[in-house]
Amino acid sequence: MGGFGEPAFAVKCENMQPAGAFKIRGAYNMIAQLTAEARAAGVITYSSGNHGQAMALAARTLGMRAVVVMPETAPRVKVEGARRLGAEVLFAGTTVLDRKARAESEAAARGLTMVPPFDHPWIIAGQGTCGLEVAEQYPPLSAVYVPMGGGGLISGISVAIKSLRPGVRVIGVEPEGAPKMTESLAAGHPVTLQKTASIADGLLSIRPGDLTFAHVQALVDEVLTVSEPEIAAAVKWLFDHANIVAEPSGAVSVAAVLRERPATPGVVAIISGGNVPSEDYAKYITA
Repeated sequence: MGGFGEPAFAVKCENMQPAGAFKIRGAYNMIAQLTAEARAAGVITYSSGNHGQAMALAARTLGMRAVVVMPETAPRVKVEGARRLGAEVLFAGTTVLDRKARAESEAAARGLTMVPPFDHPWIIAGQGTCGLEVAEQYPPLSAVYVPMGGGGLISGISVAIKSLRPGVRVIGVEPEGAPKMTESLAAGHPVTLQKTASIADGLLSIRPGDLTFAHVQALVDEVLTVSEPEIAAAVKWLFDHANIVAEPSGAVSVAAVLRERPATPGVVAIISGGNVPSEDYAKYITA
């Protein structure tokens, strides 16, 4: 991709995955490993949207009950997507702490197994299959730009890339309005932000996971933040130049590439999701 005067780079279209995001990789990997007793009881998660939809799809595929706790501000397209996939949707507050607390309470009361959105070895391993594919499918690979919320995707990708192609750079990208990993790296340990705000609604975790922070600290070469105008412009750029529908959360990697304009060939930007309300998307691509 890239036209005259623009950076040339490749994209990994996780927006084309079932349920519209990379999350199916980790959700299915974890659910598939549960015991028969746990499967019979059902699963629950807390999610801003994409992980919830992925878990609902994985549970439906395996014939299991699924419950998803979403924020009261969750985009309608993600709420309806989870319900369409057979999940019971509950709502709790606006922060990850609100929905996590509700999910833990429901899990204890109903005997459900928690399928966390990012901070679990099976979730991270599942997301890492994206990195395996990038390493195998793109021989010129020199750098991978990865959207970063709680850190599950970049944790898995960094393990895969650094194991197979240790010279390749792994760069995490998060919104300026939700710099949880940036601030945690500066502090040397996971920190909790007071609040987050961004059009990249899938990246609004207020704290990285303990496992994901350790992965990023050990394996990720650089973490960048991008502004709201840069994110919106990346959504439009992908539509204009590649007919790709990306949600803002999925386009932050492209926003970073367009700004940084890396001169080295072999750059890949992960487009992590494409679940965006049509009315919002229309605003981005017509701006």
